[in-house]
Amino acid sequence: MITMIGLGPMGQAMVRVLLENGHGVTVWNRTASRADGVVAAGAVRAETVADAVSASELVLLSLTDYAAMYDILGKAEKALAGKVIVNLSSDTPEKTRKAAEWVEARGGRFIAGGVMVPAPLVGKDEAYVFYSGPSEVFEKYRDTLALIGRADFLGEDVRLAQLFYQAQLDIFLNALSAFLHATALVRSAGVPVQKFLPYAKENFAMMAFYLEAAAEQVEKGEHPGDEADVTMMGASADHIAQASRDAGIDVVLPEAIKSHYDRAIAAGHGKSSWTSLYEVIKEG
Repeated sequence: MITMIGLGPMGQAMVRVLLENGHGVTVWNRTASRADGVVAAGAVRAETVADAVSASELVLLSLTDYAAMYDILGKAEKALAGKVIVNLSSDTPEKTRKAAEWVEARGGRFIAGGVMVPAPLVGKDEAYVFYSGPSEVFEKYRDTLALIGRADFLGEDVRLAQLFYQAQLDIFLNALSAFLHATALVRSAGVPVQKFLPYAKENFAMMAFYLEAAAEQVEKGEHPGDEADVTMMGASADHIAQASRDAGIDVVLPEAIKSHYDRAIAAGHGKSSWTSLYEVIKEG
């Protein structure tokens, strides 16, 4: 038996995958009616949080954030002893560390997770999940957790799953905003989105080309600017910001990018590769 607490779209998707693979699942949600669909599919509804935690050794959480964990499990603290809590909610690495300490102080074990696909892809080939925490605990449940998606264990530092999760979202959210900003820029001239879309898709596909060399340069701390130096790319960043102002659209994103180049130039990286922006970004 496995317990799932939190039945938003992600939690419901995970319950259905577990049921389809022959696992018994006990469920609990603050809004009880959200359990109706998965109960009809074979899950067992727990009347209280304590009942839900007591029903299984393995307890999965799919909540808004880690604050919700305290609010919910705080009502069942005595039931946590001997349980494995796998928190698949989103929050910061530091809050993850504190959550692990909180669970362990009550006799439980804690694994952090970050699910890297939307609910419709849970259990599909594209799905993968970052995990971190005690390795022996993770290994005991690896096969079960892998039903949700490829289980990528990052190590015993419990913060790592959320660190990787938030880093991936950093790329994802910035890329989505960049696409919408670029779309607003071309539409300011009356250009239909569909005319711009194929070029945006080509640009996204090409981005992976730059990553391998960029990662190597960052790792070595060497940033040769033979092909595209910071001064040249900084001029482009300035042009994007100015074009945005001229078009009357939001300039927060291009100004933020421009500030990276301005700071890198001020730090003496004008003739270095764009990867030298890392040196100013890491300093905050």
